[in-house]
Amino acid sequence: MARDLDDPGPGLLAFLAERHVATLTTLRADGSPHVVPVGVTYDAATRTARVITSGTSAKARHVRAGQQRVAVCHVDGRRWTTLEGTAVVRDDAASVADAERRYAARYRQPRENPARVVLEISVDRILGNA
Repeated sequence: MARDLDDPGPGLLAFLAERHVATLTTLRADGSPHVVPVGVTYDAATRTARVITSGTSAKARHVRAGQQRVAVCHVDGRRWTTLEGTAVVRDDAASVADAERRYAARYRQPRENPARVVLEISVDRILGNA
C-alpha cells in the first residue's frame, strides 16, 4: 500500500531502521532495469534515502547519465518497503562523510574507498507492509 509521506507509520519507519539489505533499481540507457543489492539509509525528516557506492559503478553512471528515477526495496518475509524517488550523485566530502556515518550506524563501518560517492534519493513515494 502507498503511504502518506507525512505519516509513513511507526512500523515502516522501524523497519527502515533495522539492518536489511535492499535492492536498488536504476535504469540503463535502453530503459531496461539494473537491480543490485545495496545498503541504504533513510532520513524521514528530510525524506532522503542514501546509498554509498563507487563513482564508477553502473548505478552512479546511470544517474549521472540522466536516468534519475530509482527504487529501493527491502523484503523480510511478509514485511517489505519500497522507496521511490529521484536520485542525484553527490561527491563532495561532506555529503560522503555524512552518508558513511549513517551507513555505519545502520550496518557497519564501510571499507575505505577514495572513489566513493553518494546516491542521494529524494523520496516521493513509499509503499510497504511493515
